[in-house]
Amino acid sequence: MSRTPEATMPDTVPRAIGTRRRRLVLELPVDEPDGFGGILRRYVAGPVLWGAIEPVGAVERLRGGRDDSVATHRITLRGRTGLTPAMRLAAGPRRFAIRTIVDSDERGRDLVCHVEALSEASP
Repeated sequence: MSRTPEATMPDTVPRAIGTRRRRLVLELPVDEPDGFGGILRRYVAGPVLWGAIEPVGAVERLRGGRDDSVATHRITLRGRTGLTPAMRLAAGPRRFAIRTIVDSDERGRDLVCHVEALSEASP
């Protein structure tokens, strides 16, 4: 029985240099009263993170009375505390809504965020 190289490598081997080469900004939500009893949510730039972005596919969402296809991605980050689905990730002009956060190895080293691309506003 032969083993693949991945099966013989210990879990403590660091990830290859360059796998997390995308600069991301964690955007934090700020809720403010709108003056009519509701709230307005805006996002402010938080810490800079480095991660890997992988396209996964698309999901169908009902928007404005019609079906709309939304791109989904998987973003892998170094483990950190305090990350919630209320936050967003930004990569340059692209914005990603965090849908789920998974501790991939249950050791807190890596976090995998399943995200949906947000449509960019027209100029």
